[in-house]
Amino acid sequence: MAPRTVRIPATAYPVERFTLANGLRVVVAPDRSAPVVGVAVVYDVGIRSEPPGRTGFAHLFEHLMFQGSANLEKLAHFRHVQGSGGTFNGSTHLDYTDYYEVLPSNALERALFLEADRMRGPQLTEENLRNQVDVVKEEIRVNVLNRPYGGFPWLLLPPVMFDSFPNAHDGYGSFVDLESATVGEAADFFTRYYASGNAVLAVAGDVSVAEATTLVERHFGDVPARPAPPRPSFTEPDLTGERRTTYTDALAPLPAVAVAWRVPDPIDDLPGYLPYVVLAEVLTDGDAARLVDRLVRVDRSVTSVGGYLSFEGEPFDVRDPTVLVLQAHLPPGGDADRVLAAVDEELDRLVTDGFDRGELARVKARMATHLLRDTDAVLGRALRIAVLEQQRGAPELINELPRLIGAVTEEQIRQAAATLRPHRRAVLEIVAGGAR
Repeated sequence: MAPRTVRIPATAYPVERFTLANGLRVVVAPDRSAPVVGVAVVYDVGIRSEPPGRTGFAHLFEHLMFQGSANLEKLAHFRHVQGSGGTFNGSTHLDYTDYYEVLPSNALERALFLEADRMRGPQLTEENLRNQVDVVKEEIRVNVLNRPYGGFPWLLLPPVMFDSFPNAHDGYGSFVDLESATVGEAADFFTRYYASGNAVLAVAGDVSVAEATTLVERHFGDVPARPAPPRPSFTEPDLTGERRTTYTDALAPLPAVAVAWRVPDPIDDLPGYLPYVVLAEVLTDGDAARLVDRLVRVDRSVTSVGGYLSFEGEPFDVRDPTVLVLQAHLPPGGDADRVLAAVDEELDRLVTDGFDRGELARVKARMATHLLRDTDAVLGRALRIAVLEQQRGAPELINELPRLIGAVTEEQIRQAAATLRPHRRAVLEIVAGGAR
């Protein structure tokens, strides 16, 4: 039987790139369809960059970048963006930290001034540091410590899978590490990682390339030149035997289980990586997905199941080493071993029997829809091209990803499924301590 194919809609976003004399890489994606622009600055520093004894430091520093800058007092950034009718934020990831705004296009220069000003230097004071340590601690309390399934599985499963500190440690940070951070360490962190040569600026939306080039050079051209620091390899060996741990969650009302397997390098082996991205969707995306049908509807061994690439669920924003993750919540008295056995059976069935008619086409169509929707808004587009430039030097890949997903074959997915064996997996079982 001839392989079934699916037609994936293509995008043709124009993408122009250039580099300033100080090493800042710039990507521009003009779109005059609406008077809105998205601005994103991505720094090549993330959770994996933190040194031992300073867990949570990358995230803490992200907070410090909002506490005033070289020429602006605290909260001025907020007032200037919101006063222009815009919104802003930032986030810390395993392999990068981003800062971004979406504004009316007539406020573009204001956004560029604000980002350039804090690239020159944030206000790193003892008062700001202590204040933001308290803010981060409260965030940890709300999102992890005082929340059912807090940190499940993104904080709890990496130390089961990995051995090295960069890959295994708690990226939110311990209170001890956060409280002992110093202004001097923050200044060193800024000097090392927040360099013009370690950053990418992206502008998407209602602007011409010529106008963007003029404004970027005006505001970023005199930012002091500092090169990117050497980036270490975080690679470590794959598992050769199953690793498993149990964690009692005092607040969780129901048991849960998560399992992860290593996957190919998403940067250096994109063709080998993409079948796993599709496989995760085949297994868990939608009511007709294989594991949803088997575990939720037939066996009733779980109440929900999900699957994704990387512990953050960002398949195209992560470097090696990374994983395919499955996670499930179980009913009262649920049996994690029964769930894992069923997962193994469904993987074997996929490898042996292949796909049902129309199954893969349906999954690819859903994936293409998600990819297109994620970059339809100018801010999503700016963030995507910034990270693609930062990690791959290929922002134009934004137009290729849907097509590449569509080109993944049934045989490639079956081969990927065949590698997800018990001896290569890390398993985290949540014991419900909050059940009544």
